[in-house]
Amino acid sequence: MMQHITVIGSGIMGRGIAYVSAVGGFQVNVFDVDHMNLENAKNEIEELFQKALQRGKLNAEQIYETKQRIHFSFNMEDAMNHADLAIEAVPERFEIKKAVFEKMDACAKSQCILATNTSTMSPTEIGSCTRRPEKVIAMHFFNPVHKMPLVEIIRGLETSTETVSIVKDVAERMGKETVVVNEFPGFVTSRISALVGNEAFFMLQEGVASAEEIDKAIKLGLNYPMGPFELADLVGLDTRLNNLTYLHETLGEKYRPAPLLVQYVKAGRLGKKTGRGVYDYSRREQ
Repeated sequence: MMQHITVIGSGIMGRGIAYVSAVGGFQVNVFDVDHMNLENAKNEIEELFQKALQRGKLNAEQIYETKQRIHFSFNMEDAMNHADLAIEAVPERFEIKKAVFEKMDACAKSQCILATNTSTMSPTEIGSCTRRPEKVIAMHFFNPVHKMPLVEIIRGLETSTETVSIVKDVAERMGKETVVVNEFPGFVTSRISALVGNEAFFMLQEGVASAEEIDKAIKLGLNYPMGPFELADLVGLDTRLNNLTYLHETLGEKYRPAPLLVQYVKAGRLGKKTGRGVYDYSRREQ
């Protein structure tokens, strides 16, 4: 039975995946080469526990027990030693994911499943970097991981039915709803989200309305929980641009990134993580 999960990368997504994995009852090992990232992950996971306590989602005893299941490591071999499932959560660039999967494959025991947390990239192509393509799959978590109920599971060309079934069960033990889709660039959610977000940038660029008015219109008129600019600032404008660039290359002209989005990224306006994106977070409530 699946017991041990290793999360590779302790950024925003990695630390969220680690948290829901531990709450779901798994032993969790979080790996990162950056000591500061791991320290930040420890602090933010602690904040999640305190918020869960305040909201009555977990009691003090449950939090104590859950914390004992989370471990942090700077050594990938140690982190992968007992892993039944390893979930990669590194930046959305193929050369980075390729290098990580090659090392994960070399370190992992033979029965370990390797999953990529990606919103656009091919689990088939990533799986080809390993000796176990039948055990490679994509698990697309959404930000913030502890709040968003969906995990989009994407099977590659070689992914086995057994791997899909195991990963679906793991996600459900984390308290998530799942959808299983066959690989195609952008899957389901990213294709729609990228179109909406990119069109919002074109409208802002054309002077159709202010960012605040566009966000308000989408939230109240289409019943979206967040406006497209609020979402872009949350996930990172660089991440949104990387996704659009990939979709433009693979699916064609309708995904060409809006020039204004490109300008914002060149200016270092990447969203909440840098303090300024579409909105200036030094002047806004976070």
